[in-house]
This record gives sequence, C-alpha cells and structure tokens, in this order.
Amino acid sequence: MESRWTRIGLRTWAVLVVLFLYVPIGLIILYAFNRSRIQSWPIQHFSLSWFTVAWHDPDVREALVLSIKAGLLATGMALVLGSAAAFAVHRFRFFGREVVSFLPLLPIALPGIVTGIALRSFFAFNALHLSLWTIVVGHTTFCIVIVYNNLIARLRRTSPSLVEASMDLGARSWQTFRYITLPMVSTALIGGALLAFALSFDEIVVTVFTAGAQNTLPLWIYGAIRLGQQLPEVNVVVFAVILLTLVPVAIAARLTGGGGMARSGAGGGSARAGGR
Repeated sequence: MESRWTRIGLRTWAVLVVLFLYVPIGLIILYAFNRSRIQSWPIQHFSLSWFTVAWHDPDVREALVLSIKAGLLATGMALVLGSAAAFAVHRFRFFGREVVSFLPLLPIALPGIVTGIALRSFFAFNALHLSLWTIVVGHTTFCIVIVYNNLIARLRRTSPSLVEASMDLGARSWQTFRYITLPMVSTALIGGALLAFALSFDEIVVTVFTAGAQNTLPLWIYGAIRLGQQLPEVNVVVFAVILLTLVPVAIAARLTGGGGMARSGAGGGSARAGGR
C-alpha cells in the first residue's frame, strides 16, 4: 500500500511536469494577443492586430501553403507504402520477414539530422534539385512509421476467422477487403494519417536539408526568431501551428481508442450477403 505522502508526492510531481511542458506554450498563446511589439509581463493591452498582420504576410501564406502541400502528399505516400508493408508483414511468411518488419522503424529511430544529411547526399549525388518533392520524400520516410505502427497493431488485434469466414461464404478477395478488412482497420488508417500529417507539418530538421530555398512554416518561424524582428507575428503563427497540430492529434487519439471492431460487424454482414 502506498502511503499518503507518496501519493501526494507523485501527484505534485505530475503537476510540475505538466506545468513545465505546457506553461511555455500557454505564454506563447497569450503573447499572440499582445498589442505591443515588446514582450513584457504583465501584458498591458490585448489585441487581434497581429493576426491580421500575419495573415496578410505573403511569406507566411506561402510557407503555410507549402507546409500543407508537403504534409498532404507525404501523408498520402505514407498511407500507401505503410499499409502495403503492414499487410505484407502480417499476412505472409517469408525469409527476412523480421528484418522487413524492423526496417520501417529505422527512419524515426535515427536522429533527424542523420536522415536529413543522408537524403541531401542522395539528392546531390543524383543531381536532383531541391523542391516540394524532395521535402515530400524526406517527410515520407518517417511518416511511414506512424501508419505502419498503427495498422500493424490493429491487424494483430483482429481475428483472422472473420476473413476466413468471408472467403468460405464465397466472397472474393476484393469483397473481403472492402466489407471485412477495411472497416476493421479504417480508424487505424485515419488515425495514422492524421498523426503523419501533424508530424510532417511540424518537421524542421529533415526539412532544413531537403527544402533548399523554400520555407515551410516551421522554417519560417525558425528564421524569424533568429532575426528577432517579427516576434509578435511569430507568436501568432506558432499559435496557428499549435491549433493545426492539436486538432489532427486529438482526432487521431479519439479514433484509435477503438471502434474499428464495432464497425466490422456490420461490414461482415454485408460481405456475407455479397458472397451469396
């Protein structure tokens, strides 16, 4: 049995850790509404003026559009490649299967600077100009991991008897996938895609080596902080990035908490009817 003081100590420590993580973020959000250019405390006057300035800044808008494009394209490629790897590792037995199941995890396990340097060297060796597509390739390397992990975990929790029953009842492979497998893994795929997009949207280390002269939103923030001339505008942009990252992460957490199996029941009935 834990003593009363132990419980109090653990709760206090948990509160301190949460404050350490989120107080700086809260301050950035508050300063986004500060009317003054000088970041002093307490804030004297609150205003939305810097939101207008940030929105009408062409550099910010270009960086935002580039970040969204790169995030969506990297997420799409990660969905295709990560899903293919997860289904292959889960359904087939072949030589080197354990090695293949480990390889998708390497890009996110390695330091981002190592991945960035490796990609930059590859692009330079093959005389590839840095562009949107080099950013997408760089982001896809670690976004695959998110989709792969989500999907392989869901596949391992699903019963193979549902797929076998569908095939026994005469459903073709495509019908089985559409009515049985896809409903079971749909929330894992959506959750993985949302997390992959959030990770891509926030990425800066790999992007430094793959973007060239372009600026994604994190790169613009980094450059503006270094110059120190647009700090109020930076606070607004950071606030927007926090919102754009928080929303997909929250939805992904909600979706991956369950629900895939519940949907598969209805899908299974449709597949059996189709098989007949």
